[in-house]
Amino acid sequence: MASTLIRSAAAIVTVDDGDRILRDSCLLIEDGVITYIGPEARPADRVIDGRGCFVYPGLVNTHHHLYQTYTRNLPQVQRMELFPWLTALYEVWRHLDEEAVYWSALTGLGELARYGCTTCMDHHYVFPRTGSEKFIDRQFAAAADLGVRFHATRGSMSRGKSDGGLPPDDLVQTVDEILWDSERLVKKFHDPRPFSTAQVALAPCSPFSVTTDLLRESADLARRLGVRLHTHLCETKDEEAFCLEVLGKRPLQYMADCGWLGRDVWFAHGIYFNDDELRLLAETGTGVAHCPVSNMKLASGVCRVPDMLRLGVPVGLAVDGSASNDGSNLLAELRAAYLVHRLTSSTAAPTGYELLKMATRGSAALLGRDDIGQLAVGKAGDLFLIDVDILDLVGARLDPGCLFGTVGYHRPAKHVLVGGRPIVEDGRLLTVDEPAVRERSAQCVRRMLERGGLLRA
Repeated sequence: MASTLIRSAAAIVTVDDGDRILRDSCLLIEDGVITYIGPEARPADRVIDGRGCFVYPGLVNTHHHLYQTYTRNLPQVQRMELFPWLTALYEVWRHLDEEAVYWSALTGLGELARYGCTTCMDHHYVFPRTGSEKFIDRQFAAAADLGVRFHATRGSMSRGKSDGGLPPDDLVQTVDEILWDSERLVKKFHDPRPFSTAQVALAPCSPFSVTTDLLRESADLARRLGVRLHTHLCETKDEEAFCLEVLGKRPLQYMADCGWLGRDVWFAHGIYFNDDELRLLAETGTGVAHCPVSNMKLASGVCRVPDMLRLGVPVGLAVDGSASNDGSNLLAELRAAYLVHRLTSSTAAPTGYELLKMATRGSAALLGRDDIGQLAVGKAGDLFLIDVDILDLVGARLDPGCLFGTVGYHRPAKHVLVGGRPIVEDGRLLTVDEPAVRERSAQCVRRMLERGGLLRA
């Protein structure tokens, strides 16, 4: 039985049912599962010195686009909002290949892991007509190589420009192609058991890039296969205008008519829900992935998170695509979320601890999981340690639960473990050759940007 002990941690922020924060305590992981938390230092194969460290549950990212790691910080799109931004970047993303998908996933997941994220959900929806058949397979390979828990979605686009949609016609697929590959991926990769490292959800991209029949048939297929449903919704006023003009109804009503409400559904962004729609989300248990940095960068708006929490809407935290965020760092997302809601909601804003809880247990719930997102006996040994004996945190150690919101933490974690297995130590990835990943990814970036016309060969 493999075991790891975190010994004498300055604080363990459990995010458990009692919201306990334990001082000068130990945590034991055996065969990937937490078996003890308390004051005693019990025997273990491996001991991590927790003195001068705070320990947290591994963060859970509920919406990402890992392939976009290769289109960050592009000067051509920095002043654009969502629709023109997408239109411009489709010209680059149409040049994705299996190599770019694998190495961008390894890069984005590696960055997330270095900052305490142990579970990532990715929404991949760009499938060029040739060479894209194994894109999701390659993402699973990257996640396995790195050692993180991975929730892939089989994204899709079926409404191209010629049908009144936003994406170019050569990036859309037929409904039959999409459903066939969705079922293939669920049967090949989806593991619903506790402590699973690989799961699949179905995720048509958005109301302005998919057809109604795809939404309805995806919902039917997902429920037949026992997997979850995800899409972008209510992200911008442009989307709302599209739905009213083309579909004749507001975005949430349209999704409801297609069978997209319930505890097995979560939407990304959710900025423009009205009061009645928020109540409907709460009544049906339909969730929202909150993406504050992306929403600010693309000038999309501010999600009504305080109202959602008050009503009981399930909410998790997310980075969103690396190109609409220009980073893959959930710790930074926590800080941004805290500040934007303090600015816009004052005393009604969630506390730093409430946002940490959103990024752990709240996010886990969106993915349909209760085995991750907290530090408690019987839960997965997914956690990270940060060094708090540093100049940056002098005078800032009184409230470990609120730290990431109120003060922020601006360096990689000291240790990151997934199922008790170390994957990061002193900010360095342990399971892959980090310099080699960086070099190979840089080559892929240059090739893709050259093909997209943004760099000269």
